[in-house]
Amino acid sequence: MPLPAALLRARAKFKNDPRIPQLCRMARVVTEPAQTVPDSEHRGLVRLLPAAVRPYALLARFDRPIGWWLLFWPGAWAIALAGGAVRRWDLILWFLLGSIAMRGAGCVYNDIVDRDLDRQVARTRSRPLASGAVSLKAAWIWLVSLCLIGLLVLVQLNPFAAIIALASLALVAAYPFMKRITWWPQAWLGLVFSWAALVGWAAIARELPAPALLLYAGCIFWVIGYDTVYALQDVEDDALVGVRSSARRLGENVQLGVAAFYAIALTLWGSALWQVRPDKLVLVALAPAAIHLLWQVGTLMPADGANALRRFRSNRFTGLLVFAACFVVGTTAF
Repeated sequence: MPLPAALLRARAKFKNDPRIPQLCRMARVVTEPAQTVPDSEHRGLVRLLPAAVRPYALLARFDRPIGWWLLFWPGAWAIALAGGAVRRWDLILWFLLGSIAMRGAGCVYNDIVDRDLDRQVARTRSRPLASGAVSLKAAWIWLVSLCLIGLLVLVQLNPFAAIIALASLALVAAYPFMKRITWWPQAWLGLVFSWAALVGWAAIARELPAPALLLYAGCIFWVIGYDTVYALQDVEDDALVGVRSSARRLGENVQLGVAAFYAIALTLWGSALWQVRPDKLVLVALAPAAIHLLWQVGTLMPADGANALRRFRSNRFTGLLVFAACFVVGTTAF
């Protein structure tokens, strides 16, 4: 982004003034169009896209891959714990593609519903729909396009798993409205973002036994925990516009609350692993994930939005650690 002409002339005239470099950096920030929200991870990559395409990538949150990682992991865990990680490795890749597409579709739908609220929140007012970079009609077309990719993944599933996958649509459609009617929209998000655990298990075993349900329940509490951490960034703005969240509800007890959610998640995951292979050693497999979650809680600073965002993003590694545990237990048990 070129600097304003007036500032260029000032820089040439006062080139030895130590304040000029700082002023130049500030001018670039002020004059540059708001193309990405503050928690974007790949501003540089997004800017490499053609200008006409860039808003659609931002609308689907392609600049923030943490979202589809978090949607993907429960399905991958279920496939691994059900004993299908080796013989159905291709299914894991299909789930990854489906997670990218459907997370994008969910974000587009959420922004369609929340476009007026987003304009009132500092972190979200630059989103493509809220800022006017993408029209409402174009957003709907983009949403349908992403859903068609999801349909391609759906046909790779057996009928039982496909029916379970389709059942999630009602939960997805209702989610954007939860923050208006409950203090715990994170719990509803847990139902949605954990659903792949049920689909993944059904895709391998064509049934939903107790371990699948325990795994799913554990994922719900994991989501409540990490999304409460994420919501810490918006506590002040949410209070101003009347948006409810678990972070606001927990208040000064948010750190203790997140610790409780993670502890319940670990207990339920441990129970799922035990159901598959009743051996004390299987609980050791969860130790790395438990240590990582303990680090998250212990180093969380609720008043520091940047700190909360880093802890939230680190849950991609939680996903990898739990996958390793499910892979070891599921591969040796079946």
